[in-house]
Amino acid sequence: MPELPEVETIRRIIEPQTAGRSVVSISIHNPKIITFPDADTFESSLAGCTFTGMSRKGKFLIFHLDNGSRLVLHLRMTGQLLVTPPDYPEEKHTHLIAELSDGKQLRYIDVRRFGRFWLLGKDEADTVTGMDKLGIEPDDEALTVDFLKEKLSKRRKAIKEMLLDQTIIAGIGNIYSDEILHAAGIYPEKPCNILTNAEWKRLAEQIPQVIAWATEANEITPEDYLAGKGKEYRNTPFLRAYGHSGKPCEVCGTPFEKMIVGGRSSCYCPKCQKK
Repeated sequence: MPELPEVETIRRIIEPQTAGRSVVSISIHNPKIITFPDADTFESSLAGCTFTGMSRKGKFLIFHLDNGSRLVLHLRMTGQLLVTPPDYPEEKHTHLIAELSDGKQLRYIDVRRFGRFWLLGKDEADTVTGMDKLGIEPDDEALTVDFLKEKLSKRRKAIKEMLLDQTIIAGIGNIYSDEILHAAGIYPEKPCNILTNAEWKRLAEQIPQVIAWATEANEITPEDYLAGKGKEYRNTPFLRAYGHSGKPCEVCGTPFEKMIVGGRSSCYCPKCQKK
């Protein structure tokens, strides 16, 4: 699943290609990807609207429309979002195509079909997407040592599990929790309630730093993004910990080991992240 850095990359690529363009027509090939409202209402309500910009909250993408409506998308596991010329070869699992006023097309592709769209009207309360339950962003100034300790220091769950809790900090997933914990020198399975003050401090420092670093490392041109069909850049060759089982740690040279924490795989350096 794309995490905050990847979703932010998509926003930066797609927003300049859609802002100021109107939706001429929409073709929905798979109505199941439309969660709210029903597919027919979604189609009729979106047609004729103009995109004014995009924002992101956690792993959600939000298109802002000239009538005050918001088009919300969560890519889930395999969602891809592209702006293409009309004659660009159509991918097999293309579920939605929006014809734009500049002649291009906004396409949504999803092999596993887990991704979902919501269309919220002007001033309509969001009771359907789940964004209201999200915690703060990793770069929020409120993310301090005191914040982390207040939210987590009494919990007995592993710190790796709690970093994945979207109601506390939004946007971190399996990849960047590994990166954050490696950078902070914290054993993934260590219970929150026995973390030291020094570890909380390192965590508060590394969460925004790692996410900012990954976001910039993910930077890609629109041309390369389209050539990779909005997914190949996610190979993230710059990672230092995630997926590195058996490979030497860049810091100390010790081979990374792999473990399961809360049902999720986790790579860690046994020397830098001592048990």
